Amino acid sequence: MPVRNGLSGIPVVVTLLLLISCSNEVSLNRDMIKLLADIDKSGYSAQNPFCAEAKLNFYDSSLKLTTEKNEIAVFENLIASTLLEFGDEEKAVAKGEDLMRKIPIYETEQRKAAMKGLSMAYLRLAERINCVRDHSGESCIFPIAGRGVHADKTSSEKAIELYEQILNSDPVDFESRWLLNIAYMTTGGYPQRVPSLFLIKGLDTDTSGSLKSFTDVAVNIGLNINNLAGGSIIDDFNNDGYFDLITSSWSLKEGMHYCRNNTNGTFTEISDSSGLGYITGGLNIMQTDYNNDGLKDVFVLRGGWKKNFGKEPNSLLKNNGDGTFTDVTKESGLLSFHPTQTATWNDFNNDGWLDVFIGNETSAKSDVNPCELYINNKNGTFTETAAKAGCGIKAFVKGVTSGDYDNDGLPDIFISTLDGNKILLRNKSIKGGETGFEDVTTQAGLHLNKTRTFPTWFWDYDNDGWLDILVCGYEFEGSLAPYFAAEALNIPADNSGKVFLFRNNHNGTFEDVSQKAGLNRVAFAMGSNFGDIDNDGYLDMYLGTGNPMYPSLIPNKMFKNIDGQRFIDVTTSGRVGNLQKGHGVSFADLDNDGDQDIYIEMGGAYRGDAYQNSLYLNPGQNNNHWINISLEGTVSNRAAIGARIKVTFKENGVARSVYRDVNSGGSFGSNPLMQHIGIGQAAIVESIEIKWPASNAVQVFKNIQPGETIKIKEGDNSFTKVAPLRKVDFAIQNSGIISCSPK
Repeated sequence: MPVRNGLSGIPVVVTLLLLISCSNEVSLNRDMIKLLADIDKSGYSAQNPFCAEAKLNFYDSSLKLTTEKNEIAVFENLIASTLLEFGDEEKAVAKGEDLMRKIPIYETEQRKAAMKGLSMAYLRLAERINCVRDHSGESCIFPIAGRGVHADKTSSEKAIELYEQILNSDPVDFESRWLLNIAYMTTGGYPQRVPSLFLIKGLDTDTSGSLKSFTDVAVNIGLNINNLAGGSIIDDFNNDGYFDLITSSWSLKEGMHYCRNNTNGTFTEISDSSGLGYITGGLNIMQTDYNNDGLKDVFVLRGGWKKNFGKEPNSLLKNNGDGTFTDVTKESGLLSFHPTQTATWNDFNNDGWLDVFIGNETSAKSDVNPCELYINNKNGTFTETAAKAGCGIKAFVKGVTSGDYDNDGLPDIFISTLDGNKILLRNKSIKGGETGFEDVTTQAGLHLNKTRTFPTWFWDYDNDGWLDILVCGYEFEGSLAPYFAAEALNIPADNSGKVFLFRNNHNGTFEDVSQKAGLNRVAFAMGSNFGDIDNDGYLDMYLGTGNPMYPSLIPNKMFKNIDGQRFIDVTTSGRVGNLQKGHGVSFADLDNDGDQDIYIEMGGAYRGDAYQNSLYLNPGQNNNHWINISLEGTVSNRAAIGARIKVTFKENGVARSVYRDVNSGGSFGSNPLMQHIGIGQAAIVESIEIKWPASNAVQVFKNIQPGETIKIKEGDNSFTKVAPLRKVDFAIQNSGIISCSPK
């Protein structure tokens, strides 16, 4: 068995190399497995900020070589914090307590640093005991209540004692104040036991009052996979009509998980037999159909955030149609070595075959990693043309998305960066079959916002037929706790960590409507995606939040779209505010009851930050109707990515249209390519209009009943009704499941 959980302690390189010669599933992907194992080995360095083991050894060695008291204190503090990264909270607590005994009272700054480190170690130990080992669907859901309250309160109470000492000497330490209030929540003592001077009021208050609570049922059906930060895809990989799940971890010590839907409310892990379990790494993953065979392939993105240590290859994994996947990265021409976690598949030259644009990370002048554009050669191979096409951007790219923002029939590209620039590349008219882009950022009015940003997407949030842009701020210094504390205390702040919405003006320009739409809220989104949680036809969103720092104990966020005019924060009423690090997000109706559920890959950057994934089951928000539309291209790419859908109906006598683009959603997490479209209270869908990407041909179908799943093939004059899928109940513990979660 390959190592799929970094906590196992088995050397992944040894394990995988032993298996290479004795497993057909491994031998299919022998070269990529060995390449990843070698790169993982080379990453063992104290200079690698994410290699806790190497850093521990370095700090231990350095400590033995010094007799200087200040240096000793520094190294012991570093050892304590690195023990947390390593996942040994008990040793971190012991080291912190020892350090506190050694540092004289008059050494106030050193003592405060050690005290803050020890407080966090106690909080992490409390999580390990209560939320990881004794995990439930309510663990770490903010505001903490019910089974989320710790049974063993000892470590949290130790943290409370320390945070109160810190705040007594420094009342404006917002990080400690936020964490103190969280610690009291874990003991069931918020707000009544929190000292009034340090209380942050209203953290347990729901101001929206408009949503039924979701329930985390991942543990019920074995989808509470425990690993580090990574991606998620929900889609039908074996073409049986039911959605399967694939997840990844950014660690080269952890393989992918492939959980096949058994169609009866259970899932079976077939990671090893499929070959995916032996493919390690992948901060983000997405589906595609690069060879137009009707089978969804997987694209794995690696190296993001790791800078010089991130020269890891991406992987294109070909779906063989028999339950196995083969790595075809090298033979397809996609093998390159740049740190990345973001890409977008689209037919950029409208030839009926999917191309891919990859946003790479240039974080230093001495290490330039330009973006890449691979054009499909229609024979299983690609040609890299970014420089020639005018899209070889050199920036610290964190999110890319593609869509036809100017409605000219050509997919354009939007790029989000940590440099502060937001870049819009317009796809120019095709001459001689070649694709070219021009930078229209300034003309579009997007050059004014210089905030560092992370995830992004095109979407038509107001249903006016023109794609808008959402991009999430990622500007911070240190941990994120002070920003959330300041917002909760109504202390004015800058744009750090806020969500930005740019509305399409229909003339090539965009207007920043973030504040007008109610999105000027702190989030610090990483993983994120969008869907329609209440089937009203307006797209909502779920944001996985955080940064690598352990004090960044902040809730994920969910925003509900109100009639395409504004958004309200429904995190508290929805009970979806997981405090752990949030990464790949997927919206899908997994229980086949007609509303979208939300799956999120949890876990952070360090071994000690691994955490169980969540599946938030939608209880059904109202009696709104829906329709599922699955498209198959013939002239256009077979997956129909880039097709435009317009659904028209009357709701309460008022004519409405809902617009969707076929894609897998946002830049960090993948929804199914089949489009789930809410239609409110409509009794009938008057028309469905499809505009196909390669040909720009338009097909119209009339008078479709709600609650149907229909399949439309490009060029056919009629659609096919798909037989209804079996509804299942995930709300009860399913004892018959073959779990996808590591034992």
